[in-house]
Amino acid sequence: MKIALDKQLATTFGIGVGVVVVAVCAILYIQRGSHIELKGSILKVRTQALDENNSVAVVDFRFANPSDFPFVVRSVTVSVEGAGGQVYQGADVSEVDAKRLFQYYPLLGQKFNDSLLMRDRIPPRHTEDRMIAARFEIPVKQLDARKSLSIRIEDVDGPVSELVSK
Repeated sequence: MKIALDKQLATTFGIGVGVVVVAVCAILYIQRGSHIELKGSILKVRTQALDENNSVAVVDFRFANPSDFPFVVRSVTVSVEGAGGQVYQGADVSEVDAKRLFQYYPLLGQKFNDSLLMRDRIPPRHTEDRMIAARFEIPVKQLDARKSLSIRIEDVDGPVSELVSK
């Protein structure tokens, strides 16, 4: 009698655990598009000296919004980690000034993409190529010797995404 009761308890417990596992998996599957973040990579970095102590970096990048909700840009910042480990924050260049940069410095090449700006809306399940130009108060030689470059994109609701290039 006791063995039959133990078998019944084990069977019931196993079925209960199975139902809970299936329910958790179903909830996670349904919620898979609810996490707002941008995923992507930096495609190309072009640098140009403005004078002996200032330089500009033009960064072309591709990103995707894999979530089911739009990503609305609050801010975009570019930073560089120097060869010695120091971090330099770049000052974003406006779209109008970015167009002028390409006119005044033909060595930068062609402007392929629009700049990613505040209040830009990235639709759900959408991939785009964009660019950002940032001015740094370091010589171009130091900018070219960087360890890494990162673009930090913040959503108006708080989530932050970061694209890093080595």
